[in-house]
Amino acid sequence: MKRDIRFYRARIVLRSVAMLLLLSSISVYASVFGAVKVIVHDPQHRPVQGAEVVIQSRSSALKLQGKTNADGVATVLNVPAGEYNVTITAAGFSAEPQPITVASDNVQELHIALTVAAAKETVEVSGTPELINPSSSTTTTLVNRTEIAHTPGADRTNSLSVITDFVPGAYIVHDQLHVRGGHQVTWAIDGIPVPNTNIATNVGPQFDPKDIDYIEAQRGSYSAESGDRTYGVFNVVPRSGFERDHQAELLTSYGSYNFTDNQLSFGDHSDRSAYYFSLNGNRTDYGLETPTSKIFHDQAAGGGAFTSLIFNVTPGDQLRFTGSARSDYYQVPNDPDAQAAGVRDREREQDVFGNFSWVHTVNSATVLTISPLFHFNRAAFEGGPLDVPSATANRASYYAGGQASIAVIKGSHNMKVGAYAFAQHDNTLFSLVANDGSGQALSQRQKVGGDLEALFVEDQYKATSWLTLNAGVRFTRFAGLLPETAGSPRLGAAIRIPRINWVLRGSYSRYYEAPPLDTLSGPLLQFALDQGVAFIPLRGERDEQHEVGLSIPVKGWVFDFDHFRTGAHNFFDHDVLENSNIFLPLTIESVRIMGYEATVRSPQVFHRLDAHLAYSHQSVEGTGGVTGGLTDFSSPREGFFFLDHDQRHTLSTGFTLQMPRRSWLSGNFSYGSGFVNGDGPEHLPSYRTMDLSVGKSFGENWSAKITATNLANKRYFIDLSNTFGGSHFADPRQISAQLRYRFHY
Repeated sequence: MKRDIRFYRARIVLRSVAMLLLLSSISVYASVFGAVKVIVHDPQHRPVQGAEVVIQSRSSALKLQGKTNADGVATVLNVPAGEYNVTITAAGFSAEPQPITVASDNVQELHIALTVAAAKETVEVSGTPELINPSSSTTTTLVNRTEIAHTPGADRTNSLSVITDFVPGAYIVHDQLHVRGGHQVTWAIDGIPVPNTNIATNVGPQFDPKDIDYIEAQRGSYSAESGDRTYGVFNVVPRSGFERDHQAELLTSYGSYNFTDNQLSFGDHSDRSAYYFSLNGNRTDYGLETPTSKIFHDQAAGGGAFTSLIFNVTPGDQLRFTGSARSDYYQVPNDPDAQAAGVRDREREQDVFGNFSWVHTVNSATVLTISPLFHFNRAAFEGGPLDVPSATANRASYYAGGQASIAVIKGSHNMKVGAYAFAQHDNTLFSLVANDGSGQALSQRQKVGGDLEALFVEDQYKATSWLTLNAGVRFTRFAGLLPETAGSPRLGAAIRIPRINWVLRGSYSRYYEAPPLDTLSGPLLQFALDQGVAFIPLRGERDEQHEVGLSIPVKGWVFDFDHFRTGAHNFFDHDVLENSNIFLPLTIESVRIMGYEATVRSPQVFHRLDAHLAYSHQSVEGTGGVTGGLTDFSSPREGFFFLDHDQRHTLSTGFTLQMPRRSWLSGNFSYGSGFVNGDGPEHLPSYRTMDLSVGKSFGENWSAKITATNLANKRYFIDLSNTFGGSHFADPRQISAQLRYRFHY
């Protein structure tokens, strides 16, 4: 399908802008924020009017305030996801802070009964801290920057341990993150999704973990605001500068395989503004997973910059900007035969994004937010000159659009309606050189465009003190190689069991995931036909999910159990075009994913020890043939078959121990029962790894850390797939030392 790209892009941008302007005429609520509703009573259970409510971040100087009305209620909006202390102060009295955890798009309700201590003239807060959200039916894991810094290997630029160590059913297979059996996950920064329709083409990082303040990982039962790429939604709350006071930080490290990972960051804040800026660079002789236990041709290097800016123009107007730019380079690792043959493939990647938000507080229950965004992403595979054949696949994707939503917190309702839209333009260069003496070669550039518009409406209704109903629907229109529309209902309920405060939740959801714009035409299509394969235009993936869960708080511990079943039609996967190293997406007719999950989070035991656990029992099975993308039209296998990232049991458990003399010890144990062996049904052997970190602070400015991952140096096959040339071995033992220096400027 050919189009006039300039006319097309202009038309879509105008449509997206018009939609955002329409929504900006009414109140909007940004999705990185939650709200805190505090209900204050005196000992006779009468409402306390005029009490000051202060919500203080536990990780920075960020502070928000409110005042109770005649009903004793104070609603504080625009509270970023994270951990806080709430303090209630009545006239002439003070109060002990009460800890809470705020989740995005949810209202955290806190009932506080004040007891007047006449002798001390203080107000004492009674009640149990909220350890879980009793209103949400979404399964969520929250990880803070201290946990990122202490978890072994989690703060490395290319690491996703912040996900795999804390989120059940999350693992890395062929250098790609998988959650609940799928590739497609959404990354959001400050609550704004970073658009991306491509499947498994990038291996580089989109965010440096060192720039994260909190990361909120959602893995099912999403609200209607969440759209495509819904196997996991990772909402990043970046460092803002509120945690700094005219302070800079220099971090440098060195370790095995000439590994180094360095960052210089600056941050400061005032009562009205805050800024954070960082520069980072990394390199190593061990980059991507290798096809054998020997390491050949596997260097990697990268660098980037990140910034977060916040300015409160007035008490009711806030401007926010978040931006990042990265460039990464990878040698594609070889096995001994490829190394001897002179194969020298490489992968180059760039990623740039920026989003701007204007947050306007209309009144105590209404907020207006406008968030335009831009994203550029490149993935360029470049075959070596001696490859047979030598292939190049250089894709550049441009996205422009924005997000807006309308939210009203009134009475028992937390209502929202909004829109998300972007235009996409892909410019891809394909080339093949036979290198077999025939002189055959082809080169082709493809330019394609698409756009997505989505409208959603939802309500979180607190029917009683123990029952919350969540309902919504999302309407999506995607225009790419094929136009598609979808309506996706979302239904959920959360029941808080009286006295014991257990929360039982259940949900039914449908999702639509827009397809990538990849296609074959011209000489490349003829090459595929000569190889006996063809390319069918891709349609979007459509999923149906049922989920039930139970959260149990016990003396500061939180135990969470979950069961889900996902039925996917046109399930997105990827395959290689014969032996060309050009990877293209495909869709499988039907996939069923079933899983049981459990997480455990501890309080600080004896004021020294924190522990966590994430476990998943899961199966990922497909049936039917290839319905889109790369196919040879062969008859599908009968019955169900395992996908290459099927693994029954996945366990991650860890701890952090605070030791004397401002030192600490952190460890993480991982277990996997083994991924499918080739086409299955047999699976590879199980594996176990142990990671350790130990750190110490020297005064206020200096600290050091030593990290060892895969401490026993267990070498084993992770999987036997074809991405980047075949089998993948587990990472070897890596030991590194890190030095951190803080200074004021």
